Amino acid sequence: MTGVALAATAVLVLAVAWAGHSGGPAGEDPGDVVRVGVVEGQSVAGYLDSAQRELSMLADPSGPAAGDTWALISLRDYAAPDRLPALLDGALVAQVYARVPLPDTRTQVSLIPVYRWPGDVTAGMLDAALVRDQEQADYLRLERSLTGDDQRQTRLRATYANAARTAAQEAAAYRSGCSCVFAAVVRATPATLDDIASRAAVRAVDPAPEVRTLDRTEFRPPLPEERGTVSAEPSAVPVPTVAPEVASTSPARLPSSIGITVTSASPDRRVAGSPAVVTSSPEPLAVPSEAEVSAAHDGSSASAEASGTEPER
Repeated sequence: MTGVALAATAVLVLAVAWAGHSGGPAGEDPGDVVRVGVVEGQSVAGYLDSAQRELSMLADPSGPAAGDTWALISLRDYAAPDRLPALLDGALVAQVYARVPLPDTRTQVSLIPVYRWPGDVTAGMLDAALVRDQEQADYLRLERSLTGDDQRQTRLRATYANAARTAAQEAAAYRSGCSCVFAAVVRATPATLDDIASRAAVRAVDPAPEVRTLDRTEFRPPLPEERGTVSAEPSAVPVPTVAPEVASTSPARLPSSIGITVTSASPDRRVAGSPAVVTSSPEPLAVPSEAEVSAAHDGSSASAEASGTEPER
């Protein structure tokens, strides 16, 4: 009986040890998302300082040797596709972020996955132009569906017309190969990242050694014009293309706002939640709601307007 008891105890200990090993580190949720970028409510200057400190520690020759590392690179100004190879030379580029910088207008941010560098950036801009073309058509259709003369419909017509005009400007800019790219996600050695950070056009290199794959990682780079405290602003859509395995994007339309915590100051940036993208410009433009645009696709815009639905502000 003593031998049987000892054998049972040994089996139980082995089972517990195996379960603990297969379950991964305590407290680590396999569904957690790593978020890299500027914190909402944090000053941009504070974020830049934090990213620089992390890079300096990672690239320090006296520290532990590190291999290739994912990093979020933010540019000082918007760049055209043909400038990117020189700005990011030496790194493997997985995706870039682009936005048409129109004055006093909140324009959408497009995430462009990169298969072939740098041709996919130009191709992604052309795809983004097609998306804006469709949005322009949707807004114009909604505008034409309003035939009343009351104050509500007059205001909605003006909003739709303004949104259609903005979408047309964005489409034209993307087709021209505009200076619209402001950030990129890359993979490189710490020494290469340090070299990229020294280039005049680069604003920040935020290393993320804790990132293993991009399919569970979100990036939130600051816009070139952001200077003060970053606040949550409605976001934009990704370019609807099939993403590479390393890119964190979806062909579906992204949420219209970001209600999440994003941090890069801590080495452990795992938080639970669903993927999000980046903010848009600080000057908001009244844009119709997703339901109203979807109604145009479904051919039910007239009934939606009859219900008195107003655009999100």
